Amino acid sequence: MTNMAAPGFDLFTLAVIVASLVAGLIAAVSGFGIGSLLTPILALQVDTRLAIASVSIPHLIGTVQRFWTMRSNIDRKLLVEFGVASAVGGLAGALLHSRMNNRGLNVIFGCLLLFTAVAELTGWMRRVNWGRGFGAVAGAISGFLGGLVGNQGSIRTAGLLAYEVSPAAFVATATTVALIVDAARMPVYLYSQGPEMLALWPILTVATASVAIGTAIGTRILPTLRKTTFRRSIAILLAVLGVFMLAGAVR
Repeated sequence: MTNMAAPGFDLFTLAVIVASLVAGLIAAVSGFGIGSLLTPILALQVDTRLAIASVSIPHLIGTVQRFWTMRSNIDRKLLVEFGVASAVGGLAGALLHSRMNNRGLNVIFGCLLLFTAVAELTGWMRRVNWGRGFGAVAGAISGFLGGLVGNQGSIRTAGLLAYEVSPAAFVATATTVALIVDAARMPVYLYSQGPEMLALWPILTVATASVAIGTAIGTRILPTLRKTTFRRSIAILLAVLGVFMLAGAVR
């Protein structure tokens, strides 16, 4: 199942290209979304555990790309306070990831997608503010979920909202935290599933290139779109993907 040949222009490859482009566009504005959109698509061809680990590669490239364009806006004090906890959580989550079965990962991933969708559609995620004391806890939790299922953006957003920083510093710091979590989790993925991930290099190359293109386009075009409509549309898409992942867990 994991020995995927070089991609031709079939429906699966097309789905990966479209999902990767959209994921890059979303991440350029929201700071997250690559794992949320790409993992369910890749899980159509490989098991969920391998899909989560493999998507970390295009996720890393897209995150580095955003980091480079936003690096001057990073809030360094916030990065230390939030990023260290995220790195520890990311390592712990990645270690547990290698021991979980596909059904359990499907359930956790699906529930997180639904949680993110509901939080966005209701506006709860933008209103919540539990204070700075919650920041480090949210950093650890979001990092743990990032390492476990590659989906950490919603919890990270809630935690960072506890800090009074500019929008530019918010997105730049969130991107840097995501990069730290990638650095913590990817060595574990490569150690436990390296050969299987390498076997997917053709489709991962397509996904990585598409994410990079989507990110480049998103940094220029998406800020001009109506943000409320855009975010609600993405929330609905995440809800659909969440139901899809949960349905796969009970089959």
